[in-house]
Amino acid sequence: MSPSVAPPLLPPLRRLLAQPGLHLRLLTMETDLPAGALDQPVDWVHSSDLPDPTPFLSTSQMLLTTGRQFTSDTTTDAFYTGYTERLADLGIACLGFGTEVVRDGTPDALVAACLARGIPLVEVPYGTPFIAVARAAGDLVAELRFARDTWTLAAQRAISLAALRPDGLSATLSELSRQLGHWVALFDPSGALDRVFPRDAFTGASASRSSLDRAQREAGRMLRRGQRASLSVDDGAETLSLQTLGRRDQLRGVLALGGRTALDQAGQEVVTSVIALAGLALEQNTALGRARGHLRSGLLHAQLGGQVELARTISAELWGGFPVEPVRIAVTEPPPERLDALTEFLELRVEERGGHVFYARAGSSVVVCVDSSAGPLLGDLVGFGLHVGVSDPAEYRSLPRALAQARQALERAQEGEPGIVAFELISRQGVLAFLARTDASEVGRAALAPVSSHDAAHGTALLATVRVWLEQNGQFGPAADALGVHRHTVRARIGQVEHLLDRDLSSFHARADIWAALLSTGGIPAT
Repeated sequence: MSPSVAPPLLPPLRRLLAQPGLHLRLLTMETDLPAGALDQPVDWVHSSDLPDPTPFLSTSQMLLTTGRQFTSDTTTDAFYTGYTERLADLGIACLGFGTEVVRDGTPDALVAACLARGIPLVEVPYGTPFIAVARAAGDLVAELRFARDTWTLAAQRAISLAALRPDGLSATLSELSRQLGHWVALFDPSGALDRVFPRDAFTGASASRSSLDRAQREAGRMLRRGQRASLSVDDGAETLSLQTLGRRDQLRGVLALGGRTALDQAGQEVVTSVIALAGLALEQNTALGRARGHLRSGLLHAQLGGQVELARTISAELWGGFPVEPVRIAVTEPPPERLDALTEFLELRVEERGGHVFYARAGSSVVVCVDSSAGPLLGDLVGFGLHVGVSDPAEYRSLPRALAQARQALERAQEGEPGIVAFELISRQGVLAFLARTDASEVGRAALAPVSSHDAAHGTALLATVRVWLEQNGQFGPAADALGVHRHTVRARIGQVEHLLDRDLSSFHARADIWAALLSTGGIPAT
């Protein structure tokens, strides 16, 4: 990558010291100072002869003094040490000593104290007014700000031209990476890495790869919250900047940048313009996705209507065909605010696994068809906080039955936390167990009402007796043992139940009907 390097926002100390006409002389040798001491920025020049000027200073400033505070009463090593320690703790960029005003030359003790604390110390000759140093620093700041503004406009123009290329989004992100000298990554609505620039940014770079992994984790958290947000993270190796794309509750992804230095205001302005362009491009892709969604829904209805070959031909031209039989059908009902994110996620999976996944909307539901190799994809749907029902394996000619199975499984899944329920789980429990989760409960309560009303009015246990009796296959002895009563008592109670229900419970049909009624009302635990 050949970055279009942006000029710094503030002049480095080295450049100020080299300004012609100032005749500033560095008294602390660069080799004796901390690395980069002369490259730190200078944002202002201030003069003061106070013993403690730090309340009136800020970080990255240059302090000028004539030394009036260094009187005969204060010129001790302890005073110089305390003076320079306060300046170092504040983080000033440089100390300048004006000679021939109060005293000749710069005190050796001050030079030693500055060296001990790593503060660059320069001598300002009598012929150089302090105002000249301040003016020179101001001119450098103005020059760099103009250069920075010029770079920002040029960078934004280059990025805007990149957006006009055939693959505008990729070209825009690639140009952003080149202009800033940072890597740029785009994460899709599911939090998966969609693309990264430069494309070889992480080849053999373990530290940067770790930063990308950190960015992906943070992007996933931002997307799960479903709100527009920005985030800056310093992971030790690099500084990361993340920004969601899209509207609240309709996030299209996250843009992430990483580099060894944080973005300044000019860099942030360039990123802001890219966020607007990327958001627009993703919105356009979403509009196209909606059109494709309508076509998918039409193909699903064609399949359900038996026109499998027609649907297969159209799908093959657009998405690589249908999954190979036998297939499983999954159904989920996402909330409206998550529908777009879910369909975008599925669209990306279709592109990645053409011919293994097909999906379509059916009313408020999303129907997903997968072959055996794409089954793990269904587990990703739970990450959206969804309930999912899955059919048994089926041929396309049995698609309506498979869809019905998936819907029944979805009803069961919606009874608990988000997760997947397969139809085979329901079928293993049997038909009667399913009655407890259908509208049969009202019918069951009505069928048993004469017995339950009698129990409530007279304090009897006829309903519990008939339940235990049926569990014991209609045998009076075992039922009596289970209830702790005499078998004649059980026989009498069953006779009373038959009278109340006006039914003969000696037949299998009648017993099965009462058992189903008990089960549908919750009178028998489902197995």
